[in-house]
Order: sequence, then C-alpha cells, then structure tokens
Amino acid sequence: MFSKGRLMSLTLSAALAASVFTGCASTNASKKSDKLSIVCTTFSEYDWTRNIVGDTDSAEVTYLLGSGVDLHNYQPTAQDMLAVSDCDILMYIGGESEKWVTDSLKDAKNKEMKTLRLFDVLGQSIKEEELKEGMEPEEEEEGEEEEGPEYDEHVWLSVKNAEVICEAICDCVCEKDPANAEKYRANLDSYEAELKALDDGYAEMAEKSENKTVLFGDRFPFRYLVDDYGIDYYAAFLGCSAETAASFETIARLAKKVDQLDLDTVFIIENSDDSIAKSIITNAKKKDVSIEKLNSLQSVTTNDIKNGASYISLMNENLETLKRVLDK
Repeated sequence: MFSKGRLMSLTLSAALAASVFTGCASTNASKKSDKLSIVCTTFSEYDWTRNIVGDTDSAEVTYLLGSGVDLHNYQPTAQDMLAVSDCDILMYIGGESEKWVTDSLKDAKNKEMKTLRLFDVLGQSIKEEELKEGMEPEEEEEGEEEEGPEYDEHVWLSVKNAEVICEAICDCVCEKDPANAEKYRANLDSYEAELKALDDGYAEMAEKSENKTVLFGDRFPFRYLVDDYGIDYYAAFLGCSAETAASFETIARLAKKVDQLDLDTVFIIENSDDSIAKSIITNAKKKDVSIEKLNSLQSVTTNDIKNGASYISLMNENLETLKRVLDK
C-alpha cells in the first residue's frame, strides 16, 4: 500500500521551516495564551471542531493540512511538530498515513495533552481496503514486508461516522474546558441537526436513484459513503493507493463495466488528472459518457475555507452531483 520511502523521517521534517496552516485560528505554532489549543490534522476534523467550539474566544483551532496537500502525501514541518507537541487536544485519523503522529507524541511538551484518534472512536466501523474487481493492484516495493491489512482512512466521508465523531469531539473539548461545556453541547446539538439533514438527503437520493452504481477512473476514497446507502462501485485504484497509472487491462475491465451496466458517467476526484477516465470512455462501446467530479474533502485549503467551504457545503455539493448522475 504505502511504501516506506514515502514517509519522511522526523529528523528531516524538523529541519523544514514552513508555517503551520490554520483556518480562522492564529498561525502561532506554539501555545502563547490561555486559550484551549486544539490541533486537527484534516479538514473535516477542523470544521467539525470549529462548529462545536463556535465563536467562543476560549479556544483556538489549528488545521495542519491547510496547504491543500492530501493526507497520504503530507509530511509534518518543524512548526507543525511544535504545534502538535504543545497543544491541549490533538485530533487525527490514526491510519497508515499518520504514523508520524505516534513518534511526535513521544516527545510532546504538553504532558496533559488529550488525543482523539478517530480510528479508536469508530472501532469496529473501520473498513479494510477492498481490492475489488477491475482495480489495479498495488505494487509492493522489493523486499517490503507484508504488514497485514490496511484500513481505509477516509472515515469522514460517512455522514454517520461524522455524527459519532462529533459526539466524541464535544466530550473531549468539554473535559478540557468544563467552564464552556454548556455552550459546546448546545453548538453540538445544532450541528447534529445539520448532519442529520445531510444524512437524510443522501438516504433519499439513494432510495430514489434508478442507477445504484458509481464507477471511478481514479482512486476511490468514498467507500464509507457508498456502503452507508447501498450504492455499488468500481474503480481504478484503492482509496489510499499511491498509483497514478492504470494498465490497459484495468482500463479495459472498467470500460466493459460501463457497457454492462449502461453507465452514463465516469467519476474522478478533485485535483485529479482525468486521463484514465477518458481512456475508459474511449474504450467503452457506449457513447455519450460524461466525466463528473466528487470532492473527497482531503485537499481543502485555507483559502477554500475563507471562501466558505465547510464539511456540510462540500458534502451537499457531492449529494447534488450524485442526484443528477444516478437519477437517470
């Protein structure tokens, strides 16, 4: 799945001097106030947390991946490591891509820090990566040892997971800042109503859709989402794959699926090259097949946030795209 060469050593990353990326929070890497300092590795964690914290001036929420690099390619900078070491609460997914977190916590300055690992929160709901018919198998590096099952890190793409995680975030924040607990829980209640409406929208979409299969000429990070609503899928690569080139066999198998299932659309994810999707369409007998994009929420930048991007808004955009494509 991930080659060891893709994980930069912490010694090298400590030599980097890039800034910590934050959304509405301060860019100070180390804690310099009495505010509750919360560091989130991914956009969804950040957005959930800022909705629970609300407009209080008692907490500061930092988003580490605000440059737009996705979870699988991220390497912590020296200032990122300092922010993690000094924070009051650290939230992270806890999968293969975040092994660096375990090492950084060993030397954390704040010994009273609370950590919220989403894999632990979700427990048995975590899914193993699934090598499905038509997918390009991952190439293992020569001499690389088999490390057992790899788990799908894209847990945020299940709205049902989001509801569970937000409860855990609120509990964690309230424990650290009991003086504002009542406000945090009121914010959670309001946000959970938005998540419930989003969940209901997806359920209604799936129930009314004539077509219940999506096909991706790309990585497929949406397994949690489609499993929630009984939608089938085919894809060129696993969700956490590092591969970028598909073999002719993979393209041919997916083109055959387009024909067999009479699909009108091949999907890609944000910031993706659509060359594989185009090759699938070219090799399919069916004509008038379009390319559509779904947002995996793993490359959201601080500028996107300033322009109004949120978990709810981006997931609603995906919902509207699925309604349009599947209801044919």
